[in-house]
Amino acid sequence: MANLSKSAAIVGVAESDEIGRIENKSNLQHHAEAAYNALEDAGLSIKDVDGLMTAGTSTINLGEYLGIQPTFTDTTAVGGSSFIIHIAHALAAINAGYCETVLVTHGEAGRSARSRAGGNASDPGPQYEIPYGFIGAPINYAMAARRYMHEYGEDRTRQAMAEIAVSTRKWANMNAKAYMHDQPMSFDEYHDSRWISWPFHLFDCCLVTDAGGAYVVTTPERARDLKKKPVWVLGAGEGHDHGILSQMPNMTSTWARNSGPAAMKMAGVTHDDIDLAMIYDSFTYTVLVTLESLGFCNPGEGPEFVANQRTAPGGDFALNTSGGGLSYTHSGMYGMFLVLEAVRQLRGETGERQLDSPKLSLVHGTGGSLSSTGTVILGVD
Repeated sequence: MANLSKSAAIVGVAESDEIGRIENKSNLQHHAEAAYNALEDAGLSIKDVDGLMTAGTSTINLGEYLGIQPTFTDTTAVGGSSFIIHIAHALAAINAGYCETVLVTHGEAGRSARSRAGGNASDPGPQYEIPYGFIGAPINYAMAARRYMHEYGEDRTRQAMAEIAVSTRKWANMNAKAYMHDQPMSFDEYHDSRWISWPFHLFDCCLVTDAGGAYVVTTPERARDLKKKPVWVLGAGEGHDHGILSQMPNMTSTWARNSGPAAMKMAGVTHDDIDLAMIYDSFTYTVLVTLESLGFCNPGEGPEFVANQRTAPGGDFALNTSGGGLSYTHSGMYGMFLVLEAVRQLRGETGERQLDSPKLSLVHGTGGSLSSTGTVILGVD
């Protein structure tokens, strides 16, 4: 396989105009606002876009709404990892000559446009899991977390999830756009929060918000002529190993064990080279199992890895510096917002929470019931 490292760059990122609880905007409005904002950030316009990617809606509808007639289109939808995986697909499409400038957008009124979960009754989940009470992500992920507790100890796991929740909230308190910006959280408040699906407390679970996000990927030649410092795509990996939770080969290990090494191999980097880890945090357990699956620590060692607020501001392992899906925003497929924060950190644009000259970021998304993963390595010169 050809090594495509540094053969494309992310040149623009942005959220929609408003995120949080926005009751008067549709999904497509969030897409459109984020799209125009990201293009403005890059110094480009709709006319420059010839590749269009999204998940959760059709690029036919999106292209019509935005006024784009792309020569390359991609609606890969594998849950929250989709927008990480789109980076790899944009990289491939650009190098294959299908397009030069790819716009990737997300928009979802995840809080305001609530509706009853649907789905085809003949699909595996409705047939084989829903009748037994596996209805929705909190229950599915809680089952996986319970397995981890069984294997590695309940008290250790509980403390690790608390460390992740509290440290992530501290980052959100430094991000004016975060939904929980003005709401500090102590360990006691974490432990006292109401139960959602045991062993998850309320603060083990991601937010439900309205939001949009977008980023722009283009060729090295165009990237070097634009107004912002290019953030290079150095490595990428993706894949999935199951759909419904009951078919997950191992509830304490995700496909990150494959996508992570693939991305780092392409980039030619090791764990010690990473300055920032942006890891999908649909639940605190998602972060814990992902850190182990990516190889930052061995199986069962996650609780010690995150102990003593190591991932909080001032700690020596920068993780989810925007406040994450737990405390910043989570509109349904959070992977988009991992990319936005990584790019801004690498460009030195995050204000109070800015890290000290980061050069490399690992960005990792998880989708479905711990089903799919996408990992990319981003870097700056």
